[in-house]
Amino acid sequence: MSDIFEKDLIFDLTNIIDQDSEFIPLISEEEEDNMNKEDVPEVLSILPLRNNVLFPGVVIPITIGRDKSIKLIEDAYNGDKTIGVVSQKKAGIENPIPSDFHKIGTVAHIIKRLKMPDGSTTVIIQGKRRFEVSEFIQTEPYFKAKVSGLMDARIDVGTDKNQALVSSMKDMAMRIIRENPNIPSEATFAIKNIESPTFLVNFIASNLSSEVDKKQELLEKNKISERIEEVLELLSYEIKMLNMKNEINSKVKLDMDRQQREYFLNQQMRTIQDELGGNPVENEINEFKQRADKKKWPKKVQKAFDKEINKLSRMNPQAAEYSVQLNYIDLILELPWGDISKDNFNLKRAQKILDRDHFGLEKVKERILEYLAVLKLKGDMKSPILCLYGPPGVGKTSLGKSIAEALGRKYVRMSLGGVHDESEIRGHRRTYIGAMPGRIIQNLKKAKTSNPVFVLDEIDKIGRSHQGDPSSALLEVLDPEQNSKFNDNFVELDYDLSKVLFIATANSLSTIQAPLRDRMEIIEVNGYTVEEKIEIAKRHLIPKQLDAHGITTKEISLPKKVLECIIEDYTAESGVRGLEKRLAKLVRHRAKEMAMDETYTPKISVPELVKILGPAHSKDKYIGNEFAGVVTGLAWTQVGGDILNIETSLTKGKGKLTLTGSLGDVMKESAVLAHQYLKANADFLNLSQDVFDKWDVHLHVPEGATPKDGPSAGITMMTAMASAFTQRKVKNNLAMTGEITLRGAVLPVGGIKEKILAAKRADIRDIILSRKNEKDILDINEKYLKGLKFHYVDKMEEVLAIALLKEKVVNAKVIG
Repeated sequence: MSDIFEKDLIFDLTNIIDQDSEFIPLISEEEEDNMNKEDVPEVLSILPLRNNVLFPGVVIPITIGRDKSIKLIEDAYNGDKTIGVVSQKKAGIENPIPSDFHKIGTVAHIIKRLKMPDGSTTVIIQGKRRFEVSEFIQTEPYFKAKVSGLMDARIDVGTDKNQALVSSMKDMAMRIIRENPNIPSEATFAIKNIESPTFLVNFIASNLSSEVDKKQELLEKNKISERIEEVLELLSYEIKMLNMKNEINSKVKLDMDRQQREYFLNQQMRTIQDELGGNPVENEINEFKQRADKKKWPKKVQKAFDKEINKLSRMNPQAAEYSVQLNYIDLILELPWGDISKDNFNLKRAQKILDRDHFGLEKVKERILEYLAVLKLKGDMKSPILCLYGPPGVGKTSLGKSIAEALGRKYVRMSLGGVHDESEIRGHRRTYIGAMPGRIIQNLKKAKTSNPVFVLDEIDKIGRSHQGDPSSALLEVLDPEQNSKFNDNFVELDYDLSKVLFIATANSLSTIQAPLRDRMEIIEVNGYTVEEKIEIAKRHLIPKQLDAHGITTKEISLPKKVLECIIEDYTAESGVRGLEKRLAKLVRHRAKEMAMDETYTPKISVPELVKILGPAHSKDKYIGNEFAGVVTGLAWTQVGGDILNIETSLTKGKGKLTLTGSLGDVMKESAVLAHQYLKANADFLNLSQDVFDKWDVHLHVPEGATPKDGPSAGITMMTAMASAFTQRKVKNNLAMTGEITLRGAVLPVGGIKEKILAAKRADIRDIILSRKNEKDILDINEKYLKGLKFHYVDKMEEVLAIALLKEKVVNAKVIG
């Protein structure tokens, strides 16, 4: 509906009706007939309307602004108060000419003239009859034209169709009034009190919010039925628009209400917080700034912190990014930028701590003391990257704790076993939900210093997946030339890792990438001898288990022979992890006896071990030299050293060589080499060349179900075949290890310490080694070599000269 019904109009139609009932616009059909019978003057003064159309019977207010219009109203108001009202074709024309007017207009009667406070003039006019302009006869001081009257035919409401049209029009108008909040409810009074259908059409058409052109088309329609149908279309369109506006307004109001509610609650909360001691968000930001003042960080970090804290202060605490920003700033403040603990350079104290916590491991201890000595003399150096490599249970991981205590540094351990995501090392980008820094940065945050002892445990067990290769990410971390500017994806600032003492541990070097292995200083941590294990048990393992189970030394005693029996018969390892489990079993058994009030003697004897621990493990032992073709070799395994009794038998045939015992390619090649060497050097053993073509050789390495491979059994296989072909005994209590070549050279092998320990456990007294392995024997403590005699050789002829006796075995075969 038009602005005539808006509350903020200067002119209020309802008030006019109340003031002077003579001008009530709600006319009856009789009054309408009388109005149509009134004569239309042949000449009318024409008042142009820019934004409205006047319909017969309708009262509208008009604000007069143009000089011509003001003059016209004054003359008419002082005269018969009758004027002609015509709408302009274009509202923007300030000074129209006759061609700018529509042809159809309405005769109007001036009801009242009002002087407004702003100096303008407002007139209330009522439409009477329609007319058509014939020609304009005057343009100054205002327009005059010759006109001819037009008759509005009344609509017959007796027909069902016309009655339905009028009823629908009234209902739609009432609906608009009810649903439009800008139309006062009094407007329903006007609609209900209109008796004439023709006037109802004109009244509704006048108050439509349609464009002037649409209203002019309605005015120009002579048939009232056509005018009604057009009004219904416009009302229908207006209802649709009104529904859309109301829907939009309700959504906007809902959003505004929610925002206003949140704003109101936040204001209340802020007021309460101020009463209780201030806004927590502001307090937190101030706390961050105070903590930042105490930090000793680089200028770049300070600049980045200032930028991030300013960003945080501008963010809405309810925003999702706020917590991410808060966590980031807190991490920056928690990191120990430039915080370095003071090293303890008392080398004698450091040596005591290392000796106290770990028995043996002389190489490792010596390397740590060298590092401390250089650091003490130089004052500053890039920390080396040490990699402790050796079998499980030898104390590689726990050695890190001792090093940290000896240096007076914090200790951090990070397990890399099974890590397959590169972001575990470098962190996630902050753009991801749930982003976190890498574990390197997280552990430094826990350590609270920039120079801890950082143990990278199980570095050989890093995985690889579609999420990246963590071992490649470690290349920067473990490079002393690069890690001074380590960049974590979450922190996005360079962090200095050059002061960190990284210690990696590994059981195998074969699975470590070559570039990563090249960045580390490999220190081999060998297995323990029986004597060392006994000392470790006495000093560390037994006291630890007694304390863990609430038992004292008065209630249980483990003599040296018992410990030696446990080590030799119940464990098969280089380390002491299995030994600790067996000791824990003994202590638990004693705890059960005490709790059940059973009688017991504190000292545990060797026979009691079978009752408590069960039968001893079967293990390879030296089987003597009563059989030809049986030689004892020494082997290295993941759990330490072991002995291999290599067996060879001969059967008449065509010189075929058969190998059994789950041998790998390297061992198979060694067997073929040994066989070929013997063929080529048969004269040395006083053998005929035809022998090798008449006898088939079968070489077996027990246990058949256990896969075996490596280059250590070459000379052992060659000696076993030589013993079989010559039927000569092998020297008693002899073992050997070494690789062979086709030209007869004996090459050195690895794992010497573990092999020597295995030989001692098997009661071996003589050991044949390559001369180039002599340096490995010199690294072993002399007290562990007691009772062993070493024979260093360069050629295979020397091996056979030492190993084979001139005495032949009983019931020797005739080989020839």
